[in-house]
Amino acid sequence: MTEDVPNKPLEIRQVAAGNAWAWIVSGFHLFKANPAMWIIILVIYLAIIIPISLIPVFGSVLSTLLAPVFAAGMMWGCKALAHQQDLEINHLFEGFKKNTSQLVSVGGIYMVCLLMVAVSVVLSLDSGTIAMLRAGQELSPEQANVVVVPILIAMLFIVPILMAYWYAPILVGLNNLTATEAMKLSFLACLKNMLPFLLYGIIFMLLLVAAIIPFGLGLLVAVPLMMTSLYASYVDVFQIEEHVYEQLT
Repeated sequence: MTEDVPNKPLEIRQVAAGNAWAWIVSGFHLFKANPAMWIIILVIYLAIIIPISLIPVFGSVLSTLLAPVFAAGMMWGCKALAHQQDLEINHLFEGFKKNTSQLVSVGGIYMVCLLMVAVSVVLSLDSGTIAMLRAGQELSPEQANVVVVPILIAMLFIVPILMAYWYAPILVGLNNLTATEAMKLSFLACLKNMLPFLLYGIIFMLLLVAAIIPFGLGLLVAVPLMMTSLYASYVDVFQIEEHVYEQLT
């Protein structure tokens, strides 16, 4: 196990758009360091989170609250590999030992924000349209046009929510920030690096499409790569352990 990063002020730097590709390359190096263990960790995570999410009513709530806890654990795993240490199954559960309440709070704030956006969309629609959507009936062109506008507005609100959530688990887990501090810093980091994050998103969407083609088996690589490249971007944007990935400086 690696030691936690001391609780100290973090500086956000603006990086070049091309660093997005460097994040993915560095993430792949982390995955390649122990691919079998990454796949095992992914399978264990899915074996836990999928049954939880299937629980009526409370399942989706619980899985959303736990997601940052598991994500932080994977970040501890990335940190271990970056320091030439072993990746272990125990890393997945490290978030249940350290800063658990703040990690769960990240999931709670994220969930509440998304819920508020969803409620605002529903309240903007008339009861007839809502009834047709619930019944799975086809909407008229006029009704469809009415639905499109609030959905587009909702998407505009969802983007900053995702920006606030992106780095929050790793900042809470590795830097001991509170949930609100981490989400604020995550939002600012994404805002300051919109171009590299946009490019990163496009590249990763293409990778996910390619991963799905061979019977979805590529997801065994793509999903861990998402976590390892997240760690690589954290190293770059927050100037953490720059000696580990010289190609990011």
